[in-house]
Amino acid sequence: MLKKELIELCLLHLLYIKDVYGYELIRRIYGVVPDIQESTVYALLRNLSKNGFAEQYVGEKSDGPTRKYYHITPSGLSRIAAFRDEWKEILSIYKFVVREENDDEQK
Repeated sequence: MLKKELIELCLLHLLYIKDVYGYELIRRIYGVVPDIQESTVYALLRNLSKNGFAEQYVGEKSDGPTRKYYHITPSGLSRIAAFRDEWKEILSIYKFVVREENDDEQK
């Protein structure tokens, strides 16, 4: 799985927790992927919206500026579930590779 897809899944997970506006997503994802750029996050959010995994809406204006919020869709929830299934396979492959490397080091 590519890094881009993993970051998209992190974003979907954050949206699963609650609807969030763009800058807040950037702030939260930076704790997981510290070298990510703001423009990358917004591009990934556009991609998630385009593919139907997330929706955006304009939040009510309070004391601050109007913000675009993102909300996970049922398709986004399905994508997270599919990732969990895929992860089991990826983890199995990882364990195989690590075990093989450890076996090679012991020779």
